[in-house]
Amino acid sequence: MSIVQSPEGFATADQPSVSSERWRARLRRLRPGLVLAWATVAIAVAWATLPWLFTSYSPVDGVPRQRRLPPGALHWFGTDELGRDLYARVVHGAVHTLSGALISVAVGLAVGTLIGLIAGSVERRLDDAIMRVIDVMLAVPALLLSLSIIIILGFGTVNAAIAVGVASIASFARLARSEVVRVRRMDYVEAAFGSGGRFFAVLWRHVLPNSLTAVLALAALQFGHAVLAISTLGFLGYGAPPPTPEWGLLISEGRNYLSTAWWLTVFPGLVVVAVVLAANRIGQSLVRRTL
Repeated sequence: MSIVQSPEGFATADQPSVSSERWRARLRRLRPGLVLAWATVAIAVAWATLPWLFTSYSPVDGVPRQRRLPPGALHWFGTDELGRDLYARVVHGAVHTLSGALISVAVGLAVGTLIGLIAGSVERRLDDAIMRVIDVMLAVPALLLSLSIIIILGFGTVNAAIAVGVASIASFARLARSEVVRVRRMDYVEAAFGSGGRFFAVLWRHVLPNSLTAVLALAALQFGHAVLAISTLGFLGYGAPPPTPEWGLLISEGRNYLSTAWWLTVFPGLVVVAVVLAANRIGQSLVRRTL
């Protein structure tokens, strides 16, 4: 479509400009589900970084005469058995759950990528030995492995995050190793070795950067699993101790009042489900782009 412009350089009123057409095309390509997922994660991150902008109630101090009030205008999520505002506890609890998930993904990404880089670069025997250890880790259920590590390290959000991260090392290592093997066969890597490049220098400058795309996409997908795993450990009592407003602990504390105060379990559970589904949706979109 031709664009007719006035002497001043602006498009005429009867024909849209090129920039407006481009913006309309981009808006048409947007997927509502993906936009909603990004919005959900953005709200959760805002809760974790700026909780005082979303609530003025204290997450640990309550009013005894306002115990177990149902959701209403003053208390959006109701109050708990000590008169504490549940919405405030959910908002302030985002920093514990999301920071724990971030730590666990960082541990799995860093250690798993290093193991995969080594396994895909060394000789065949050492590669086989490393991958057999990875296979054993993959054979053990992630929750059982996390619980075993927590028993060694002790309870707490950070220890739970490290345990979840260690349980995810095998997945990162296997993917990183396959990417390293694929990149090492490329012509530019062979040329780097042929021109006298040192082994570790070639790995650092050429192999590792070109192997991280799929691994980073897996890290985005693993973030949702980490949120769910840390919430599960908190529900079982292996995470942050009371009165820390951690999401899994909130669900655990409210299960004793399901018949009389259903909101104590339902609202924190819905928040966890929403964040996990949103993170998985974003991770899947990133994975599709790498294929």
